Amino acid sequence: MLDREYRRVAYFLILPALTGLVLFRLYPIIASFFISFTDWNVFGGGDWIGLENYVEIFSSKEGRLVLMNTALFTVIYVPGIFIIGLALALALNSGFRWSAGMRALYFLPYITSTVAVTLTWRWIFSTRFGLLNNLLLDLGVSDPPAWLGDPTWSLFTVVFVAVWRDSGFFMILFLAGLQTVDQQLVESARVDGANRWQVFRHVTLPLLAPTSFFVLLIAMVRSTQTFEITYALTGGGPNQSSTTLAFYIYQNAFVHFDMGYAAALAYILCIVIGGLTLVHHRLRRKWAYV
Repeated sequence: MLDREYRRVAYFLILPALTGLVLFRLYPIIASFFISFTDWNVFGGGDWIGLENYVEIFSSKEGRLVLMNTALFTVIYVPGIFIIGLALALALNSGFRWSAGMRALYFLPYITSTVAVTLTWRWIFSTRFGLLNNLLLDLGVSDPPAWLGDPTWSLFTVVFVAVWRDSGFFMILFLAGLQTVDQQLVESARVDGANRWQVFRHVTLPLLAPTSFFVLLIAMVRSTQTFEITYALTGGGPNQSSTTLAFYIYQNAFVHFDMGYAAALAYILCIVIGGLTLVHHRLRRKWAYV
């Protein structure tokens, strides 16, 4: 009898949280799934069109461009953030005099307003008034690139700013992993005559495998969800050359108000992230020391 009363009280206490979960998480997920098979927008529509939205994404030139941009962004961002984050962590793990201050300095861009720092980079990359192009002119480059206005450079510029902003965060993750490395193993390797590279290659890096796989997963997910930097730096332009999947969802949902198409894009993004996570877990089970 007493257990039943406790159970009723427990159900009553979790009811508000459960209600919020159903209304604001579960219902939108289910509703958007059905919306992705319609032509619904805020001005009307809502007719069932089957897989037309999904077919349009892969058959249209713009849809394929956005998917290619997202893939290219990921291919550049993930190795870049991994190498820079690990290099910073190794450099700052030695505990020299100013290491604590340097850690805070490198982490600062990540906790600063993304829009604020992106607008600063927008000024740096400005074609006519930017610091970078004026420096290139002083160095004798007569026709410096239009970093934000040239389709050849715009996506690479967005990736550069994203790596610069996030490198401090991944540095902290690697630093946490380095703290778990058994120093006795490191000292034993040095006693056996191993140099710094050999210690890193054969001792530190294998012991960092769990952290490395976690970093890779987070980096891959973040690369597919980049929005603020694209929005503030290029607005997806020129000609969608820097538009990635997350920003394309925003454009279709809140600029063109094509909710059905945006919902289909969102589910494709969900499938991409789910696929990356599945591959990560399979590789981690095979290669990481846990």
